[in-house]
Amino acid sequence: MFNRNQPGKRRIRISFPVGFAILFFVVSAVVMLLWNALLPAILHVSTVSYWQAAGLLILCRILFGGVPFGRRGRGRFGGGGMPQHIREKLMNMSDGERAKFKEEWKQRCHERRP
Repeated sequence: MFNRNQPGKRRIRISFPVGFAILFFVVSAVVMLLWNALLPAILHVSTVSYWQAAGLLILCRILFGGVPFGRRGRGRFGGGGMPQHIREKLMNMSDGERAKFKEEWKQRCHERRP
């Protein structure tokens, strides 16, 4: 059945932190390069070092992305993506009501597109 000591599983556990670190360092370098190429000319700000760019990346994640302490897999409403009362209403609809509902939302979504 399931063996915890499979070599492939161990390799994934080791490579994920390493891959994450590499991705962080690469994205920090991209932030630094973009900042130094664009913002001094546009906003007349000073250039940033690599570690300042890494700090900006972390700061932006905290301010704009949030810190998901223990909130993995939760959608916008804290559950499966939609509030429970709406999910229950959709589950209790008949096939005709569900088709009518889908058609109304298709029309609403297509009206907004240019």
